[in-house]
Amino acid sequence: MYMTCLDLEGVLVPEIWIAFAEETGIPELKKTTRDEPDYDKLMKYRLDILKEHGLGLPEIQATIEKIDPLPGAKEFLDELRAFGQVVIISDTFTQFAKPLMKKLGWPTLFCNELVVAETGEVTGFKMRIEDSKKSTVLALQAAGLETIASGDSFNDLGMIRASKAGFLFRTTDAIREANPDVPAYETYDELLAAIKAVYEG
Repeated sequence: MYMTCLDLEGVLVPEIWIAFAEETGIPELKKTTRDEPDYDKLMKYRLDILKEHGLGLPEIQATIEKIDPLPGAKEFLDELRAFGQVVIISDTFTQFAKPLMKKLGWPTLFCNELVVAETGEVTGFKMRIEDSKKSTVLALQAAGLETIASGDSFNDLGMIRASKAGFLFRTTDAIREANPDVPAYETYDELLAAIKAVYEG
């Protein structure tokens, strides 16, 4: 039995932090896991910027409410779930994800948790498990599942390489060039066909 493991941001929905950077006019918040492979370092950088500007969870959530899935994402996910099991494995946070999951039809999501003060200030974050994407894929395999994985960033490469089949999706030129052995696709039709081929293979 197969389990398809998908990244969320950049694959199914726009990057939340980029949307928030554009909403607030703070370009430093545009940095994502495509730019910084060390997620712990990236989040601490983000929290410092939020503190500096007096921004907290309510402001971020107000931006997220306006974000829609990428064009074609829900249809892709619906078709994928019609013939196989799917889980979204993301480094986002439960406090961010709910409006997006509703728009995607409530798929299963494994993600992390923000630490938020009563004032709404984001004071920290709790990762669900170390190296969460790869660790989750290995745990699914230990439960007897074959995994197929797809994502767009540095932090997706662990789960992609640990899976029976893995694909990059709408990634950067730098990540594609550094991983020439990983098939890279630009459209949902291409990705869906590649996943179906694994099921049928």
